[in-house]
Amino acid sequence: MTKYGLHGKLQATPGNGQQLADILLEASKLVSTAKGFGLYMVSLDQEDKDAVIVTEVWDSKEDHDESLKSEAVRTLIGKAMPLLAEMPKGGQVLEVLNFE
Repeated sequence: MTKYGLHGKLQATPGNGQQLADILLEASKLVSTAKGFGLYMVSLDQEDKDAVIVTEVWDSKEDHDESLKSEAVRTLIGKAMPLLAEMPKGGQVLEVLNFE
C-alpha cells in the first residue's frame, strides 16, 4: 500500500531560518498523534540556513488535510507566515512506495 508524501522548501526572511524551523518542529509534535501520521521531518538546507525543508508521510492526502484543521496547528501556521520570504508553492507531492 502506497502512502501520501509531501516534500517542500520554505524560504524564511534573512536570519529567520532557525526560528521558522523551531515553529515547524513544534508543529511536528502536534501532528505526530494525528490519524494517518507517518513522518514530519524538518531540516535546514546546508547551503542556505534560511531555507527549511519539510518532508511528510501520511497514510492518505485526507489524513494530511485533516491535520491542518487543528486549531493549534492553525495557530502555528499564523506564527510562521510572517517569517516567510515568499508564499509556499505547495511542495512536491510524492507517492511513497516504501516507508518503514
